[in-house]
Amino acid sequence: MGPRIKSIKDVAEKQLCCGCGACAYIDPETIRMVDVMDQGRRPVVSEAGADPARGDEALRVCPGIELTHEFDRKGQEWIPDLVDGWGPVLEVWEGYAADASVRYAGSSGGAATALALHCLQAQGMHGVLHVAARSETPYLNQTVLSRSREELLSATGSRYAPASPCDGLQTVEDAPGACVFIGKPCDVAAVAKARRLRPALDRNLGLTIAFFCAGTPSTQGTLEMIRKMGVDNLAEVDHVRYRGNGWPGMAEVKVTIGGQRQTRQLTYDESWNQILQKHRQWRCHVCADHTGEFADVAVGDPWYRPITPGDPGRSLILVRTERGRDVVRAALARGDLIAERVGPELLPASQMNLLRARGAVWGRVLTCRMMGVAAPRFRNIPTFAVWWHHLTPGQKAQSIYGTVKRVFVKGLYKRTAGTSYHPPQRSQALPTDDARCPTTLPS
Repeated sequence: MGPRIKSIKDVAEKQLCCGCGACAYIDPETIRMVDVMDQGRRPVVSEAGADPARGDEALRVCPGIELTHEFDRKGQEWIPDLVDGWGPVLEVWEGYAADASVRYAGSSGGAATALALHCLQAQGMHGVLHVAARSETPYLNQTVLSRSREELLSATGSRYAPASPCDGLQTVEDAPGACVFIGKPCDVAAVAKARRLRPALDRNLGLTIAFFCAGTPSTQGTLEMIRKMGVDNLAEVDHVRYRGNGWPGMAEVKVTIGGQRQTRQLTYDESWNQILQKHRQWRCHVCADHTGEFADVAVGDPWYRPITPGDPGRSLILVRTERGRDVVRAALARGDLIAERVGPELLPASQMNLLRARGAVWGRVLTCRMMGVAAPRFRNIPTFAVWWHHLTPGQKAQSIYGTVKRVFVKGLYKRTAGTSYHPPQRSQALPTDDARCPTTLPS
């Protein structure tokens, strides 16, 4: 058995934090989110004047330590071939934003943006809570509430960097009307927990949209990607984009050098496969939900088909709730979304790597517990069956032996903390290895 998690501080220091920010929303007087260079977004907890009740509530909404499905997996409404490996799915669609500019700018057909825009323009929702690049430091993220097409379009494309969109949930709770929430699967899972504690939040959540996620790279990964493009001075960086403008799109950094604007690019393979994915936080390696099982609608890449040059992209769309079905069908009827129903077999054909990742979690969690390392708990979210049926003998072994190695390499057997990352002044170069690996969180 692993150590007992008693507080948000334990969650962070035992490397179970997803970085979602839900704890900071629940207890803003005591908890704030910071960037930790080699880990991600992390909570800093002030013990002065802390309210134990609020601290308990913050722990209750944490998706990093436990996820529980409450739906009946044997219910006739769910697609039976998907329920064990992919959670509740009512319908599978493949399509794209009818607006050509939205489709092109999005990471894979722009379906998430199209649905959010539909909610703003056709259903009268107040805003969309999501993540965008910071204007002054475009290699970092911030939580924003967009209320217009222009604001949404300015933040299209995946952000393969730490983000804590749940720290902005108070703006949804305080809004004069319903809002859309867009985030990673863990973010949406945190929202599902938080809305049970906050009726006002629950009332104002008009739709939750998750995007498929293979893990969140740290800021260290982004800076390595920028360096790979030949940029050594952060003062020169004006814009960072990870995907989009075509499918899957190029990673792109715009810089101003000597008064001249330049664009540097890497392919998706060069940026994600060769650099960013190596910097994923540990909690992503023991995540059983990569496809937004707690969302109303989830979207991802239809990798089952080859990419052709100039492809503007299409999205795989999972309808997970009746609310999600209503919005998708309304968007289709109004012409905001163009899509067709497809067979459920296209989901595993498109995302077999995510199914195998779910299976590997069983071996990783088992190994952590046997070694006395903290690990998340999953209830009504099968992992053993996926491990048994979808992993090769070598992959099964790797899920165990690889975890033993990571326990020592990542120091999972001890408390790990880090200081908040402060971006260098605009006149400074990228931080050195020593400068970007702080060791203690401020109190």
